[in-house]
Amino acid sequence: MADPQADRPPDRMAFLTTPRRPRERRDPRERLGDRHEVYRPGALLPIIGAQAARCMDCGLPFCHRACPLGNLVPDWNTLVSRSDWRAAAARLLATNNFPEFTGRLCPAPCESACVLAIDGEAVTIKNVELAIADRAWEQGFDRPQPPERSTGLRVAVVGSGPAGLAAAQQLTRAGHTTTVYERADRIGGLLRYGIPPFRLEKHRLDRRIDQMREEGTRFRTGVAVGGHDLPADLLRARHDALVVAVGATACRELEVPGRRMPGVHQAMTYLTLANRVDEGDLPASPLSAEGRRVVIVGGGDTAADCLGTALRQRAAAVTQLDINPRPPARRAPAQPWPVHPKVYRVTTSHEEAGGEEAEPRVFAATTVGFEAGADGRLAGVRFAEAEPGDRRPRPGTARTLPAELALLALGFSGAGFSGRRRSHGLAAQLGLALDGHGNLARGGDFAAASAGAPGGPADGVFVAGDAGRGQSLIVWAIAEGRAAAAAVDRYLRGATELPAPIAPFDGPLTA
Repeated sequence: MADPQADRPPDRMAFLTTPRRPRERRDPRERLGDRHEVYRPGALLPIIGAQAARCMDCGLPFCHRACPLGNLVPDWNTLVSRSDWRAAAARLLATNNFPEFTGRLCPAPCESACVLAIDGEAVTIKNVELAIADRAWEQGFDRPQPPERSTGLRVAVVGSGPAGLAAAQQLTRAGHTTTVYERADRIGGLLRYGIPPFRLEKHRLDRRIDQMREEGTRFRTGVAVGGHDLPADLLRARHDALVVAVGATACRELEVPGRRMPGVHQAMTYLTLANRVDEGDLPASPLSAEGRRVVIVGGGDTAADCLGTALRQRAAAVTQLDINPRPPARRAPAQPWPVHPKVYRVTTSHEEAGGEEAEPRVFAATTVGFEAGADGRLAGVRFAEAEPGDRRPRPGTARTLPAELALLALGFSGAGFSGRRRSHGLAAQLGLALDGHGNLARGGDFAAASAGAPGGPADGVFVAGDAGRGQSLIVWAIAEGRAAAAAVDRYLRGATELPAPIAPFDGPLTA
């Protein structure tokens, strides 16, 4: 069927006449009956084209600067408004290996930096990106790109999250024989087991991995590099370079009375088990929220994912405790455009819980303990109002929420190399230094810092993504994977044609 926009010139004044219209989502009640993605299948192309036409084609595109990948947002907005989807896909894929992931998972700092957002509603950049990515797959624009020739050089990538996958794809396309090592039984890292399918259906991840295999990337699962499976120094000796992209997987703890009692669990344990049910590994999750009163401690994306999962498991009740005060509806004066502001947002999971009218979150709430029932299992979560600033419990405000399941969604504190784990693992075997936050230290070219020669690089070892940066966004992971691949290629051949979109310590436009 022909696109009705194909012969219509773009409206260059659409930013004045066309209101913002986000991509339609399925009814929340329908979504709670399955674990499929929240969006309605298929994008309404005329609507997406009209939204793309709202782009002002700024001379100084702040959206481009706000994106760690340097996405060419005005370029592909213009092309979509002209219905030139093939060219739009080429522009998008030039800077982003996995736009079908970022179009679903990225919080879109580009939209916060859109010039229209100064006093109005931004272009729906994320929705346009997603429409391009999905159409590229449907129309065959996103094809495998095997290298024309092999360099004969071998690179190992440890970790198969977005940083590791991006680095591996770039290095394979450059002609290096690249093998990805993953300790889990499937490729994907947190994309596989940490993100629920209602945000990212796993067939999209599998499709991308299949493409990488066609290009020549090799995958080895169930291999814990740095452990008994494969010593890290031996792996380095077998390859011309090594990229460490193991993520930041050390979950933050909450050391309060009752933390170790049955019924209190880390959010990632809960989400992983739910995802394994979807993969067919388990008939049901041993931590299912079905029929239970659930309390989620934390206020970020992982907490929202726990909320959406618990609702789908038919929890009796779900409450989320956020230690931060409720954000304002609009930018605070201290967070001016074009920074990505901390404002009140209703995620799809909160929408499913009833939205603002049935807000499941308790703001400015600090958890002070877990209470046991007669059987010794969790029966309640005790919390108090958090004092502004220092977040200490305000005297006289403590109360208890009944709960049979408590989930800690407090983020991650680094790659987990500090302390005992480091002395027996990858970092010690490769002689890598740590920074003050427990991440792997590195230089400006993504080269890992040597513990034996402070300030000097560890020869041939590079660090990408959260393992060096600390907990961050998927878009930063992909950007770092691409940049690290360029650094590896330069190390191996003295020069590179691979794009390096960022410097490793540049920060996004966030407050």
